[in-house]
Amino acid sequence: MSTINALSHLPYDRQNMDDETLISLYKKLLKPRLIEEKMLVLLRQGKISKWFSGIGQEAISVGITSVMHADEYILPMHRNLGVFTTRNIPLHRLFAQWQGKTSGFTKGRDRSFHFGTQEYKIIGMISHLGPQLGVADGIALANKLKRNHQVTAVFTGEGGTSEGDFHEALNVASVWQLPVIFCVENNGYGLSTPTQEQFNCEHIADKGIGYGMESCIIDGNNILEVYTKVKDIAESIRQNPRPVLIEFKTFRMRGHEEASGTKYVPQDMMDAWALKDPVINFQLFLKEEGLINDAIELSIKEEITQEINEHLRLAFEEDIIILNESNELNDVYKKFDYQQYKDNSEIKNIRFIDAISDGLRQSMEHHDHLIIMGQDIAKYGGAFKITEGFVERFGKDRVRNTPICESAIVEVGMGLSIAGMKSVIEMQFADFVSSGFNPIVNYLAKSHYRWNQEADVVIRMPCGGGVSAGPFHSQTNEAWFTKTPGLKVVYPAFPYDAKGLLATAINDPNPVLFFEHKGLYRTIKQDVPTGYYTIPFGKASVLREGHQVTIISYGAGIHWVLETLEKNQDILADVIDLRTLQPLDTDTIFSSVKKTGKVIILHEDSLFGGIASDLSALIMEHCFENLDAPVKRVASLETPIPFVKQLEDQYLPKNRFGIALLELLDY
Repeated sequence: MSTINALSHLPYDRQNMDDETLISLYKKLLKPRLIEEKMLVLLRQGKISKWFSGIGQEAISVGITSVMHADEYILPMHRNLGVFTTRNIPLHRLFAQWQGKTSGFTKGRDRSFHFGTQEYKIIGMISHLGPQLGVADGIALANKLKRNHQVTAVFTGEGGTSEGDFHEALNVASVWQLPVIFCVENNGYGLSTPTQEQFNCEHIADKGIGYGMESCIIDGNNILEVYTKVKDIAESIRQNPRPVLIEFKTFRMRGHEEASGTKYVPQDMMDAWALKDPVINFQLFLKEEGLINDAIELSIKEEITQEINEHLRLAFEEDIIILNESNELNDVYKKFDYQQYKDNSEIKNIRFIDAISDGLRQSMEHHDHLIIMGQDIAKYGGAFKITEGFVERFGKDRVRNTPICESAIVEVGMGLSIAGMKSVIEMQFADFVSSGFNPIVNYLAKSHYRWNQEADVVIRMPCGGGVSAGPFHSQTNEAWFTKTPGLKVVYPAFPYDAKGLLATAINDPNPVLFFEHKGLYRTIKQDVPTGYYTIPFGKASVLREGHQVTIISYGAGIHWVLETLEKNQDILADVIDLRTLQPLDTDTIFSSVKKTGKVIILHEDSLFGGIASDLSALIMEHCFENLDAPVKRVASLETPIPFVKQLEDQYLPKNRFGIALLELLDY
């Protein structure tokens, strides 16, 4: 039966929907509206800190969530309260979240809808908007690999479509044919910037053409149109996995957030969209259909209001968070129960690069849910041939060439982790990680602290100079990440360590940046067990022992140290190879410094802001009374790394280290 309601400003087509479903949709629409109206009162009373209103957009959240299966992931934004209420999250937990109480989802560590919950299969946003699109790709990839016929739905606004993450995520989803629905809520404004200043095409849905992707436009204020069309699309994707882009035409009736207001919106536009209110219009339609009347409407509202008030009481009565520094520190990383694997079988003398390849291959055998991704890593074997032969061994599903889109692939790794899988991502060169920096430091690093979700991702970082590769292929940028809580940073110098630490990195459920110095790939050989083994993080290696000076380094720097000592065999030094920079083995460092009284730190990165600065500060704070000389730091010049060999040799600290070491010994 098709009905155009004379009282409603929206055309509703109930098709074959039964009365019970229509009433259920009305209740689901009304609930977030009544909650929002209450929250606006509490905001004015100072009982919540901020509010991003979704009034006028409820039909999108409610309609999409109503057709998704309970075990299918939804990635909403901050105007999608209807997603959370339709998934029947207890209201007191939402209220506690907004008040920063312990029973909320982030223990007071984040606000609004910046959280996720595995229990309800909802993955919340971060303020950067775009990264969740790629995360949805990762979840959808996991679903496709598991062949579970599930679809993932992810939200963004029309403003978010201007971000590079939007392009990258849609491109990856289309190339890999991932079962994901990209839901764009075009509500007219990104804060105060109107759509005509955001994009220069008639419809956002038109962008689907460029990605070879199906797309459509849906009236986002019409709950029945949202429900029926998305239901058909979702059922189709479950049977035939592929991405679909949907543009929902709607309007934001209140400010970007309440403090910003709506003075920038023409009044005639506000008036026109007010006539299309999704709650009021559907209510009128149901009355016209004879499914509700004024008494039923009042009864439903009273029931929801009573639930809101009762759950608000629970949230208000909950104690404020009790400060506990240990809890804060312990929640930065997911607990990792390190398991020691030892291999006492055959020993083989192999190169650094072979050790990386062996470690990666054996980890693929050890974890059948491990996926590796990167540019040209499949049949070609990667820029350095580390994954050569992997496709033949493990197949294209697990060894995946990626488009040139570092940001989206990091996000895919995060999505795979959410869906219970592991991933290793190869940055073709560590320099290129800058294109994926945001999701690493703002999503991977913070997710466990924020809402107890591990980021089981290893990012391999071929790095370093000495091979005349110039400013964009030679950086060693570990200091970008050692200062970011939530990340682990590994930087081996020898084949034995590289293989064992890589296995540990992949076993660890936390995000790991794994630095591999290109200059060591084919120049350093060592006896290495042929089987699978692990090495614990946070344990430095003492390569030499002596009483005159402590020398601390890692990566290629360790080899420069050893070369220098070979030329100066009268120097008796403790040589400490850090191996992991986060976590850091301060016990070994402090013990050595207290013994020798002098310390010199060498790293390849430029000096200012490098890890040597933090090590120097730690030593000064903990070993000051044991020092016989100032802590000495040696590093590369304060310039980008140059290309031509003579300039690169001057840039690198290798030749300056010996001079600095002798100066320190003479102090």
